[in-house]
Amino acid sequence: MKKFILTLTVLWGFTAFGQQTPAPEQTGAITITGATAHIGNGEVIENCTLVFEDGKITAIGSTGVSPKGRTIDATGKHIYPGFIAPGKSLGLIEINAVRATNDQDEIGSMIPHVRSLIAYNAESQVVESMRPNGVLLGQITPKGGRISGTSSIVQFDAWNWEDAAVKVDDGIHLNWPTTFRRGRWWMGEPRGFQPNKEYAEQVADVSTFLINASAYGKGTPKEKNQAFEASQGLFDGSKKLYIYAQGEKEIMDGVTTAKEAGVKEVVIMGGYQANNIADFLKKHNVAVLVRFTHTLPFLEDDDYDYTFKLPKLLMDAGLLVGLQNATASNFQTRNLPFYAGQVVAQGLDKEKALQLITGNTAEILGIDDHYGTLEVGKSATLFVAGGDALDMRGNQLTHAFIDGRELSLETHQTELWKRYSGKFEGE
Repeated sequence: MKKFILTLTVLWGFTAFGQQTPAPEQTGAITITGATAHIGNGEVIENCTLVFEDGKITAIGSTGVSPKGRTIDATGKHIYPGFIAPGKSLGLIEINAVRATNDQDEIGSMIPHVRSLIAYNAESQVVESMRPNGVLLGQITPKGGRISGTSSIVQFDAWNWEDAAVKVDDGIHLNWPTTFRRGRWWMGEPRGFQPNKEYAEQVADVSTFLINASAYGKGTPKEKNQAFEASQGLFDGSKKLYIYAQGEKEIMDGVTTAKEAGVKEVVIMGGYQANNIADFLKKHNVAVLVRFTHTLPFLEDDDYDYTFKLPKLLMDAGLLVGLQNATASNFQTRNLPFYAGQVVAQGLDKEKALQLITGNTAEILGIDDHYGTLEVGKSATLFVAGGDALDMRGNQLTHAFIDGRELSLETHQTELWKRYSGKFEGE
């Protein structure tokens, strides 16, 4: 009897702290009326009527659209496409201080064959907490090493990684060497930044790997090489190479090395000094996923607000730009819309700022045929907010949908808020 009680207690512990049951498939048409629709491509439709069924948007407009099925009156509210978070290890790590919950890094330096998707935990409470702020999709990315592995794109309401997958093995992630690094005091080096004497050797290692991987795919190898096989998508365009680089030289070296090896599509992650070489990036058709804006400048000579305005500077230069917060903790990803809102304060048009986390990011990740904008034929992955979703005061969701499935907006955080919000009422 004691064993039975213990078993029930353990099972209750797992279910109580697991994610709630994913939403069922959409069974009937749903119409949202009266809202201001922010399309995600710079357009806005006032007094919009939006209809979706079978998980797809079937009609959208201010006139000539007939309601169908269940109607949601969103008068005075706003409709947005689901926000997209690239370059995150969401679902790969739950609690930073608990090693058993950390599966974002594997042993090895050049490991493109390590796939993040099969380690993705759809039951993650951190993932669940993204939804109430409108972050409904993410690029699940491994970390560590020189080549960290292969990412996949998922939606944030699923039973398991198979159900979550939106785009499988979309790209390989490369941490480019830095020309300067902090002194390794444990090796007797001076503290502070100093030239990286190993930079040329490290670049040569990456170049050799990419060239050999390309040659591997052109021949008939006698032995199977998993790392080279996983890299073949870089040379036929089915995978993108995401290069994490900040400085001008690092960015130019990374792009040049990749192109010389035959890599078809390159995306810069971070791109702190990308604004200084915008013409070079445009020439090579390289998009930039800018690191999150809420941080201090890297260099003493930079403007105090440089990080806040960098996305605007890059967009003004004609580059395809999105936002990512790869260097921030996973839980901070829920603040993605507010990072975009910060760029509005730097003079960027609000609808263009919205593109940084919707249409632009979808295009960069290669999922814009289904996600990122509110258009007929695309996925009904969207939400209704009480106000401006790029402002925490207006980012109050009333409804959210992924592929037409209506989500619960309850999370462990909202449960705690309800529990403690009334603690001192009447005192």
